[in-house]
Amino acid sequence: MNSFHLQFCASPEWRQIVEETILPLALRDVDLGPTVLEIGPGPGFTTDVLRQRVGHLTAVEVDVDLADALAARLAGTNVEVVRGDARTLDFADDHFTGAASFHMLHHIEPAEAQNDVLRELARVVRPGGTFVAADGVENEAIRAHHEDDVYNPIDPDDLRRRLADAGFSAVEIAVYDLGWLCTARV
Repeated sequence: MNSFHLQFCASPEWRQIVEETILPLALRDVDLGPTVLEIGPGPGFTTDVLRQRVGHLTAVEVDVDLADALAARLAGTNVEVVRGDARTLDFADDHFTGAASFHMLHHIEPAEAQNDVLRELARVVRPGGTFVAADGVENEAIRAHHEDDVYNPIDPDDLRRRLADAGFSAVEIAVYDLGWLCTARV
């Protein structure tokens, strides 16, 4: 991430948006079960909310500094922070009861790498488990915010097909003012 984007993602303003808008909408009526995987937690605002809803949360973060800071902050809680790449998760098949991703998939390029992440999520979540995600849609203002940064938003019109190709079913997608929300079953 560029420095401006990283600062915003760690800001009180973003925390408020996450806690008061994105996660209440995304998690409404969603049961992820007791052992959940979160990919791309960044500074951990989404992690803070998720960990209150599950027995054990594993957060996989590719950025070493972000992973180390989150691990230190959440030491002794029900969260395990793992430094890793969501394209090649180091977990057994059917390991988790659910998985989550919030506003991070657009940081992965190319689209095939995003598809790799979706396939990995379908692999590590047990049958019947739920995947919940939210992300933004393409627009020039957000693209400008990602200058010198990866910005590869997923078109919500393509999301159903991409999730099905990855191994998900019962896909539900909603578009709202901050982007899209989805749930899907393995």
